[in-house]
Amino acid sequence: MENIEHKALNYADFTFPGQTNFYRGKVRDVYTVDGKLVMVASDRISAFDHILPRPIPFKGQVLNQIAYYFLQATRDIVPNWVLASPDANVAVGLACEPVKIEMVIRGYLAGHAWRIYKAGGRTICGVAMPDGMVEGQAFPEPIITPATKAEEGHDEDISRAEILAQQLVPESDYLKMEAYTKALFKRGTEMAAEQGLILVDTKYEFGKYKGEIYLIDEIHTPDSSRYYYADGYVERLEKGERQKQLSKEFVREWLMAHGFQGKEGQLMPFMPDAFVKLVSDRYIELYERITGKAFEKADTSQLEERIEKNILDYLKNQ
Repeated sequence: MENIEHKALNYADFTFPGQTNFYRGKVRDVYTVDGKLVMVASDRISAFDHILPRPIPFKGQVLNQIAYYFLQATRDIVPNWVLASPDANVAVGLACEPVKIEMVIRGYLAGHAWRIYKAGGRTICGVAMPDGMVEGQAFPEPIITPATKAEEGHDEDISRAEILAQQLVPESDYLKMEAYTKALFKRGTEMAAEQGLILVDTKYEFGKYKGEIYLIDEIHTPDSSRYYYADGYVERLEKGERQKQLSKEFVREWLMAHGFQGKEGQLMPFMPDAFVKLVSDRYIELYERITGKAFEKADTSQLEERIEKNILDYLKNQ
């Protein structure tokens, strides 16, 4: 059996001077320190709304650095929350007041939209979808299909008209978020094309800071976006074959092959070292494919100590 030679960050409990809040998400641990957010990307991995029993070395670094890369590359479009990345697994930024709407944008008929379409539906979130489409086909124009951000359970589809009728956000803010969403998706599409990829659909989250709309959370990562490989896309579409995806779908497929889909009574399968290493290698491949840059593995020999020291050093110098 192959040994895992690199440490992974599962659950760490740091305490920082000036800390006022702590929130643990599925994969990120978020500390509020002196009015700023310190977001630590762990190596935890989730599928079917369950956190898997073993963390994946370098997964947190991959997601943090992809998100940071795209946030830096889109600052000319919209201001965003990130101020710095003092460690490979860490982003520090502004504590914005989140808007309770997720802006989902779809350039292609896939995922949730395809499931509605296949069942005979021709509208999603109040937006019409043309007749005669097949899975993976491009929409004439990208469509925005918002969702309400649920505190518990799954996010719910909502239409633009319902958002405005329920006054979930002022109309001027909503129109601005729509314009930002289209511009971000256009930039993401162009950057993906340079790497031989198609950005299929994605989601953006926004917040308010000092009255202005800011882009928050992560963008264009394989956890928040769907990518197809451009090579062979047309041939697969014409033959009615499923598109080749760049995502963590392979993890879900492995779990399903081992009898787990997150349903009641199902046991989480044991993840052998070889599979953990495979997932780690695939995440690194994702990073390199999406960014076009070589992945530099951070030193994990003193992983928690490294992260804590880098955060403390950054905070001290502010």
